[in-house]
Amino acid sequence: MTEALIGALFVFVLASFTGFEVINKVPPTLHTPLMSGANAISGIAVIGALVVSGPRDWNVSVILGLIAIILATINVVGGFLVTDRMLQMFKKKEVV
Repeated sequence: MTEALIGALFVFVLASFTGFEVINKVPPTLHTPLMSGANAISGIAVIGALVVSGPRDWNVSVILGLIAIILATINVVGGFLVTDRMLQMFKKKEVV
């Protein structure tokens, strides 16, 4: 294994543990607003995945980039739908 791969795996494992601990400590009442705010981060992930999957030759990084684009796009669209539904709950109902 090369040093770059070991370093990347080390960062991935640390990020996984940190993300799990941060998400695990969020109370349920704050979860939806925080996740709707995290859509910007998923948007950045989509742009990063587009950059990674840019070359024309098919290799592992291009395939992983394509998978990342699909998953991050689903996350962004779903997050905006949840945020819109949450905001609809706070609108005043019109009396006819």
